[in-house]
Amino acid sequence: MASRNTWTRHQLLVAFALYSQLPFGKLHRGTPDVIRFAQAIGRTPSALAMKLTNIASLDPTITSTGRSGLRQVSAKDRQMWEEMESDSTKFLLECHKALSEAATNDVVNDLASTTAPLLGVGEDRLVQTTARTGQNIFRAAVLSAYDGKCCITGLSMPALIVASHIVPWRHDKLNRLNPRNGLALSVLHDKAFDAGYITIDSEMTVRVSQKDVPQCDAFFAASIQHYDGQPIKLPQKFGIGEEFLAFHRQHVFRK
Repeated sequence: MASRNTWTRHQLLVAFALYSQLPFGKLHRGTPDVIRFAQAIGRTPSALAMKLTNIASLDPTITSTGRSGLRQVSAKDRQMWEEMESDSTKFLLECHKALSEAATNDVVNDLASTTAPLLGVGEDRLVQTTARTGQNIFRAAVLSAYDGKCCITGLSMPALIVASHIVPWRHDKLNRLNPRNGLALSVLHDKAFDAGYITIDSEMTVRVSQKDVPQCDAFFAASIQHYDGQPIKLPQKFGIGEEFLAFHRQHVFRK
């Protein structure tokens, strides 16, 4: 067990992994995953919860709204936040590895639903590829940022919500796992977004293309056209990267 005052890199990676998947409102000592993983890394739930809120104080999306952590951030915390920002794919994969190593068999078998997508437990894990692991990590981070709801419609059925890449997976290897390059969308709106029928402008409102759209389709009008000009629900953490939205408007949206 590490000393009480010195956090190892492994412990910090576990903390960052949990921060990436837990909603802001669950960064406290009573959250089941905080309790389980605190025990796994030799920390108390209070200590791990304090570390999570310290990490939160590094997130501009949280601090810009008046929410904050404990503001007792260590140099290691800052360094690792900078690592995540400079190469989120590499960093979050390392977080995933640390979380997997920290999870004992008992913990894995009794994980809360929030951690299951990240760890990839069950039969899928036996055939999991690096790409599959990355997609699970990305989905867990994005959905936690949007509280599991479609940012356009508010739909909250997990089976119908997609962690949608703003800049497509194939176009930007460095930001494939970056939650700032993601939106939580319903399956329908994810497809419309990928096909360029909708985009998000710099004011964070929905824009619907007028190119190649059906003129007398009541379903399209009600389910997609209806949202033109409406603001999206903003993420609670990991704010949307405007540079990614600009790419989508320029290269994907049907102008």
